[in-house]
Amino acid sequence: MNSDSDLQIAGDILEVPHLLQTPREHPATVAEFVGLARSIAADRAQWEHLVQYDATTRWYHRLRTGPGYEVWLLSWVPGQGSGPHDHGRSSGVLTVLDGTLTEHTGRGTRALGASAQRVFAPGYVHEVVNDTLRPAVSLHVYFPGLTEMPMHPTASCSGAVAAQQTVGAVGA
Repeated sequence: MNSDSDLQIAGDILEVPHLLQTPREHPATVAEFVGLARSIAADRAQWEHLVQYDATTRWYHRLRTGPGYEVWLLSWVPGQGSGPHDHGRSSGVLTVLDGTLTEHTGRGTRALGASAQRVFAPGYVHEVVNDTLRPAVSLHVYFPGLTEMPMHPTASCSGAVAAQQTVGAVGA
């Protein structure tokens, strides 16, 4: 069957507006949250002027909130790290905007350069560190909004494998 016949049978979907999904005002799926993070990352004018660097602690700024989610901007000077942690009941998208961050999990270590993204489910244990000589900036989308960040002993990053397999987290 050729596409002309298919078009004749189905009709042109653009001619039938009631069949088109109306765009959502806010993201609701993992793919839409990834898309939100990518669109914010691509619009440097939206976030670049807000970034600050603090030699004593990681700097962070809540950039946006929506129904059931929040977006955070973080900066990391060389040597700063998160410590091993999970995000409670929140899933998330981590996007590196500038520089390079290293993520440690039970599966190993991964360098995340600018534009790299990681998607994780609740219970995913990881540690993020800037172990380079340049500052780094990252964007974090949490859904639902982040209400807790339990810290874990260093050895518990190995628990990330079990949590990831249990909930089917996707790595990007």
